[in-house]
Amino acid sequence: MTSGSAYSTLTSLQRKRYIFVCINRRAEDNPKGCCALKDSEEVYRVLKGEVAARGLAKLEARVCTSSCLDQCATGVTVLVEPDHFLYGRVTVADVPEIVDGLVTGQRVKRLVVLADQP
Repeated sequence: MTSGSAYSTLTSLQRKRYIFVCINRRAEDNPKGCCALKDSEEVYRVLKGEVAARGLAKLEARVCTSSCLDQCATGVTVLVEPDHFLYGRVTVADVPEIVDGLVTGQRVKRLVVLADQP
């Protein structure tokens, strides 16, 4: 395989967006809290399923898990790249709206974590 064909194979696997769902787990008594105790694994599972069900998984978006995104107070936290913004306090009920936003290119404003939020 030539380096040119390796490059084209790699770029053909890239999606337009990568969505990282924090599934970090800490002890229940940790004052920082964690996304895993706020049902982030279920949010991940449902989000991944919804992206696949809408036919977005091959080219548009890949849903991945992440360790801590340093937004424990606003968890469940979801990072959208390369748009480079965070959703916070995400629940399973928010998933269809988040995926709608991926389709339309619009952020779900009520979920966006602003820089000055705790």
